[in-house]
Amino acid sequence: MIRIVTDSTCDLDRETAARLQVEVIPLSLHFGSQAYIDGVSIDRDTFYRMLSEADRLPTTSQLNPMDVLDVVSPFLEQGDEVVGIFLSSKLSGTFQSAAIAAAMSESGRFYLVDSQNVTFGLALLVHVACRLRDEGKGAAEIVSVLEELKGRVRLVAVVDTLKYLQMGGRISAASAAMGNLLGINPLVGVIDGAVEAIGKTRGKKSAYRHLLKLVEAEQPDCSYPVYFGHTHAPENVEELQRVVKPALAGGAEIYRAEIGSVIGTHVGPGAAGLAYIAK
Repeated sequence: MIRIVTDSTCDLDRETAARLQVEVIPLSLHFGSQAYIDGVSIDRDTFYRMLSEADRLPTTSQLNPMDVLDVVSPFLEQGDEVVGIFLSSKLSGTFQSAAIAAAMSESGRFYLVDSQNVTFGLALLVHVACRLRDEGKGAAEIVSVLEELKGRVRLVAVVDTLKYLQMGGRISAASAAMGNLLGINPLVGVIDGAVEAIGKTRGKKSAYRHLLKLVEAEQPDCSYPVYFGHTHAPENVEELQRVVKPALAGGAEIYRAEIGSVIGTHVGPGAAGLAYIAK
């Protein structure tokens, strides 16, 4: 049997993870001295409320090898093959921990993919892995396909406020104040496994039209799903989906995810974006 394992930064909700038969290993989140288990002891509503009230950004802890082994060892002991798909190694040491766990298992049946992505970009690759598993593909073949596809994953998003980029030290307080006054919305994307600024516009409508142009320039391969994501702002992602819809005329399956603590911490509430596999 093939088991698909990932970490909680994929932002799949429990119902979707259960339907896809995916094992999700949660990271830890710290607000000051208080620790929470991502998606287990803190939900999205509570997280974004606490984030809005915080004067300092929370921190996250990467998975350690034993966190991974505790989940995968029972599968390996019963003869299953495991495909582990984890957030970008450029964003966390979680993938390195998974690699150590794979070596410790000495099974030869624990395969790893560095997604070079996060949040709904990671969820997209997990979803594809589940499809391949259900088609009867073996673990090695699934990994081979994902390694080819991950370079074609495009994740782009619009940030609603500069407050959290400033709190995280990515921009100055003066720049944040001026940007918010002018209604500046930064555009961000995952480039070579890291989250990077890719532009800025004035106003969300203009920003969403800019994302449409990006999607039109690198057309989605609609034989794969398209994921839309948001940080506690379903109305924003609905508007983005409406704007981008003309570029999805190929009839791709559409899914949504609410962005969790890892990316949500740095961009704050109100962000919206999408991930797709380019042709």
